[in-house]
Amino acid sequence: MAQSVGIKDVARAAGVSVGTVSNVINRPESVATETRARVLSAIDRLGYVRSESARQLRAGRSRIMGLLVLDMGNPFFVDVARGAERAARQAGLGVMVCNSAQSAGEEADYLSLFAEQRVRGVLLTPTDASGRNIDAFRRHGIPFVLVDRVAEGTTECSVSVDDVAGGALAVRHLVDAGHRSIAYVSGPPGLNQVRDRRTGALNALTEAGLGPGALRELPTERLDVAAGRDAGARLLGLADRPTAVFCANDLLALGVLQAMYAAGVGVPDDLAIVGYDDIEFAAAAAVPLTSVRQPAVTMGALAAELLLEETEAESTGPRRHEHRRVVLQPELVVRRSSLAAR
Repeated sequence: MAQSVGIKDVARAAGVSVGTVSNVINRPESVATETRARVLSAIDRLGYVRSESARQLRAGRSRIMGLLVLDMGNPFFVDVARGAERAARQAGLGVMVCNSAQSAGEEADYLSLFAEQRVRGVLLTPTDASGRNIDAFRRHGIPFVLVDRVAEGTTECSVSVDDVAGGALAVRHLVDAGHRSIAYVSGPPGLNQVRDRRTGALNALTEAGLGPGALRELPTERLDVAAGRDAGARLLGLADRPTAVFCANDLLALGVLQAMYAAGVGVPDDLAIVGYDDIEFAAAAAVPLTSVRQPAVTMGALAAELLLEETEAESTGPRRHEHRRVVLQPELVVRRSSLAAR
């Protein structure tokens, strides 16, 4: 594990005293311009982050675990947080929950906050497709586990669901019901989950002897109900409207359902709908929603347990933590929104 950069490191790199560095941080007007610039350059180069919780950490390790998710307005992530909190509380820890709102800038700000507070570790569902935010966070030496995302390297653990299999489950169900023209209401293309679910959908079409042209993609900038309503309006405007729609999550599916209801289009008789996540509202919709279920609470709990395992291994000396990728399997839950015979 990389060592955290301290104020003494900054002072050494800038060729000044610790007191001068402290003045630059707390009272910059008291430091000469040239010296201040040299110290700020060292801070930026070394990636130093002031620890607001240093006093607490002198007495012991942080009792806070960070959790940064894409959208706390999505009940799926609320369930992930429930699972993580349950595991953290059993270990005597608290959870600081933050919402990136699918913004790379917000994600960077919260990761910086976690570093500043020297949290025990972080559970992270990334939104920055470039990976720059994660790369910047790594240098602080704080352990983290990816949630709802497969780790691509060997430097961290991850807990995810096989979204390729999930996308295939959804579209295979629609093909088996007789549909040959299917829309995919996706989300931001930079999200791995969106791409993997599309890959699964295309795999199911290939299995059925149908080409990729059988899938019409309707991308959205966000993964919420409003974006689903907008996609539904676009779907209604198509001259050769598909007979079924697979949505990248349940909030999009509920938005599409609202748009169909407002336009007098029958679900499932005129349009079958399948969502993803199986949030609580899916079963309670006006037309109960068929959805691909993810074990969200289990995902959060397992991620927290992996993070605790890693931090405990680091605190007990030579015992080395083995990073693991845990991939859970999705399950199709069939309800009325996709059951019309064709």
